[in-house]
Amino acid sequence: MNRKAEILDLLKRTKAPVKGKELAERFGVSRQVIVSDIAQLREDGNKIFSTRDGYILDTGGRVRRTIAFQHSSEEIYDELRTIVEAGGKVIDVIVEHPVYGELIGRIDVSTLDDVEKFVSLLISSNTKPLLEISNGIHLHTIEASDETTMDRILNVIERYRLRR
Repeated sequence: MNRKAEILDLLKRTKAPVKGKELAERFGVSRQVIVSDIAQLREDGNKIFSTRDGYILDTGGRVRRTIAFQHSSEEIYDELRTIVEAGGKVIDVIVEHPVYGELIGRIDVSTLDDVEKFVSLLISSNTKPLLEISNGIHLHTIEASDETTMDRILNVIERYRLRR
């Protein structure tokens, strides 16, 4: 089996993200070679996403919705916690920038520990959240295991959703 096939097989078997550095060490190549392999795997139609914790393969079979929200920076933790506790995963945040257009930031939180890490990183890096670009208006791509779970998530996040 060639390296790219082995990387794909590993990503299929692994639920957690796999760091590029770990792949490089495992296959005895540079990190840049792994970046190139991942790019080629994507070109072949594989849905591989880069997260701050590594690469992950989207194998499908789950329900996704993109939902509009509006709230303050102080409510980020509660918003993410509420979604995760209802059984959801927050894939990303999307805002509209007046110059650059749509900006997307990966979040990838599916556990309370993930939420804690994300919010702690946001605070410790002294970085402003993307929602501050757009007066708190932003979108999240939310993933759930099934429609029933998604309905539950939509019910519990109502207070954070954009009012029209």
